Amino acid sequence: MRIVITGAAGFIGSHLSETLLDRGHSVIGIDNLITGDLANISHLMGRDFVFIKHDVTNFIHVDGPVDVVFHWASPASPADYMEWPIPTLKVGALGTHKALGLAKAKNAKFVLASTSEVYGDPLEHPQKETYWGNVNPVGPRGVYDEAKRFAEAMTMAYHRYHGLDTKIVRIFNTYGPRMRINDGRAVPNFISQALRDEDVTIFGSGSQTRSFCYVTDLVDGILRLMDSNVNEPVNIGNPHEMSIEAIAKLIIRMTGSSSRIVYRELPEDDPKVRQPDITRARTLLGWEPKVALEEGLTATIDYFRQKMDLPGR
Repeated sequence: MRIVITGAAGFIGSHLSETLLDRGHSVIGIDNLITGDLANISHLMGRDFVFIKHDVTNFIHVDGPVDVVFHWASPASPADYMEWPIPTLKVGALGTHKALGLAKAKNAKFVLASTSEVYGDPLEHPQKETYWGNVNPVGPRGVYDEAKRFAEAMTMAYHRYHGLDTKIVRIFNTYGPRMRINDGRAVPNFISQALRDEDVTIFGSGSQTRSFCYVTDLVDGILRLMDSNVNEPVNIGNPHEMSIEAIAKLIIRMTGSSSRIVYRELPEDDPKVRQPDITRARTLLGWEPKVALEEGLTATIDYFRQKMDLPGR
């Protein structure tokens, strides 16, 4: 197949591009490089991969046939969407509209990268796809949460009105190689701080929970959804829930760090719990995560150590 991926130079977008190439497909990667990095896709050059630097909030032109459009473009870390609030809203609204327009023009399948953030600070636990969420639309996180909720609404409108074959992936916390050292999310923050023997910073008490999925498991789930006849949203994430403090302590131990944990004020609207109900993924896609946390963290720590040019311990 000939596949377009917006946000292809990002963390997940680059892994998705690589796996699709490995499966024999042709990939056209589009990214404006606000948060993406060409280093993530440099090893794909010379394969059946074309990179276009472009802001997808503007019209997207691709010559020739397209079989699938993956819309992955968006800042995804709180640090990023706090810095880029308006581009985050624009890529969720205008970017989704342009990507859907490309899929419609090419009669292509469309796959949207949505997020567990559509559930906000959830009052239902674990979170099922039928839960409508608890989101503060005017809070600082609203620029990302509502952008993704709008993107889902527009995707379903194109499915219902235009008959487009659309998929919605609600991605829960994911980690792995190619995350940025200064990403701002828990795992990369903790690893980079621990490798430097700096204080490891936890926001809040550390009792808030997350569920961490290794990137290869996530990509497997995404591609199973692409190949399916499922059109309703599907949670893809690891249901193994743990506290932020527990993951920080585990990373300190695994890096052999002398770091100590320090606590800072919890940001506004930060979710207290986050755990996917993956019944839909299990039953409809035959998917569940396979990579154990320590196995995935070992690969991620090795990547960060190399990226930061640090010796092994």
